[in-house]
Amino acid sequence: MNVIIDPDHFVRADRPTRCRLGPTRMIVLYGMMQYPIPVAFDPLAMHGARMRRLAFLALTLAGLFWGLGFPFGKLVLREVMPAHMVLLRFAVASMASIPFAFGSAEARALFRSPAVLGAGALYGIAFLIQFEGLAGVTVTLAALLVGAMPALVALAARLTGEEVTRTSWIGVAAATIGAALIAGKPGGAGSAAGIALSLLSLLVFLAWLMVSKRAPTVRSALAVPSVMLIVATITVAPVAVAMRGLPPVNLSAVAWLGIVGQGLLSTFVATVAWQYGAARVDSASAGIFINIEPLIGALIGITLFEDPVGLPVLIGGLGIVVGSIIVVRGELTVAPSSAADAIHGLSLD
Repeated sequence: MNVIIDPDHFVRADRPTRCRLGPTRMIVLYGMMQYPIPVAFDPLAMHGARMRRLAFLALTLAGLFWGLGFPFGKLVLREVMPAHMVLLRFAVASMASIPFAFGSAEARALFRSPAVLGAGALYGIAFLIQFEGLAGVTVTLAALLVGAMPALVALAARLTGEEVTRTSWIGVAAATIGAALIAGKPGGAGSAAGIALSLLSLLVFLAWLMVSKRAPTVRSALAVPSVMLIVATITVAPVAVAMRGLPPVNLSAVAWLGIVGQGLLSTFVATVAWQYGAARVDSASAGIFINIEPLIGALIGITLFEDPVGLPVLIGGLGIVVGSIIVVRGELTVAPSSAADAIHGLSLD
């Protein structure tokens, strides 16, 4: 009988198997045998496993660099207004994006894609709201509030057509209670307006994730995020100028270090890494890596910025992170095999 090559399984030769074969898969013919026999390796399966490892590495980098955005932001906010900081941040990211956004006709065509245009606009607005909120809260508090994002991502994925498990609802409740505890008892870590803006930014970021799912597929993994960042900059510029006037450029070396760090690491690299990784694993698996952001941000806020952390903030932050992990684990048990449903618009080459 015909047996498909698979690196991880044994196949009984007395059981017929039907498969769709790709151009690089190999077929071997075995006689009728009554015991399991090992089969040869499938190069496509090996390639897929390598791509998943790279995806998890990319998602880890995205969470790490997004987490660095909060302490970088606090360095900049000592000298500029939040709207100016976001504009300068995206300007730096856009300069890094130009070669990939205009390097091919396929990439330039993305500027006519409603999904890419909408996602870029939402991305820029989300950061404006988030850092207006950061001006009124500590690094630690802002980072911990982001811990609710994985639960929101997994829940949104289910509400758009898939069943929400009881485990997921428990996790959502834990994350919601945690966020409410922080909002109600910030313990000097932030103002009510700062907390409200931080939470509002999460909803806008969620909308960005959902709209990004509709981005067209292109050959270059850098094209979609690069175009998105340029659109975000174009969106942010008139809003920031209308709010605060033209941004200052006579800043200290420390402030420029924060701006460049935000633009290159926390915006350009983090966005590209997230898009690359999320297109290669299911949304629940990708969501858990967002928890790296609040952990890194909170750790830096407590150790380097000496942020005040009361018991309600610690308990609430723990509830957000644990609740988000519960949601992600629950979604993994329901849909372990779905892939590329978090963010599209990237090739799998």
